Amino acid sequence: MTGRAGGATGRPPLTERRRAETRREIAEEAVRLFVAQGVAATTAEDIASAAGISTRTLWRYFRSKEECVRPLLTTGLEALAREVRDRNGAVPLAESVLHAHHGEGAEQDPRALRDLVRLCRDEPGLRAVWLEAHHDAEAEFAAMIADRTGRPADGLAVRVEAGVLNTALRIAVEDWALRPDPSEGPSLGDTVAAAVRLIAHVSAPTPPRPA
Repeated sequence: MTGRAGGATGRPPLTERRRAETRREIAEEAVRLFVAQGVAATTAEDIASAAGISTRTLWRYFRSKEECVRPLLTTGLEALAREVRDRNGAVPLAESVLHAHHGEGAEQDPRALRDLVRLCRDEPGLRAVWLEAHHDAEAEFAAMIADRTGRPADGLAVRVEAGVLNTALRIAVEDWALRPDPSEGPSLGDTVAAAVRLIAHVSAPTPPRPA
């Protein structure tokens, strides 16, 4: 998935895009090293060297070596929230998510994501990053729903709707990644779409926001 920001073209400024690319490159190298030699045996210096940056630069982007993987977990979630926020609030949330999901190319770097989710099973530090990413995403989804519908982001209905969507996305990714052979069966994108369809009844059309 690719993000959107302000501006006539809908693309983030060059500096912002470059920072996002650097973060993603660091994340991919971190996962590669964690898979190859284990989290405990991998140092921040190892990750920085593999990414072609200094360790000091690495620490400007991330607070810990485990947090280096966060972009692989959050980029798609954040882009999805931005895409859905821009869609008609009268359209059911699940339908908007499905359209935005397909439009954003949800299967960006699926192998790195698969490896990371598998590592999260046995690495508490990575699991904490995974859960924190989804905790933050839930607040983003609540804000997205509020923007689309005019309802308060801290209202019970909005928070429940955001939580259901967030949980569906997390379980879909875990279901896909933890299969013995992810190449068999539905793709990541199809698995996410199936999960979103299952929660369609939770997000009925909502009235337009007050004028």
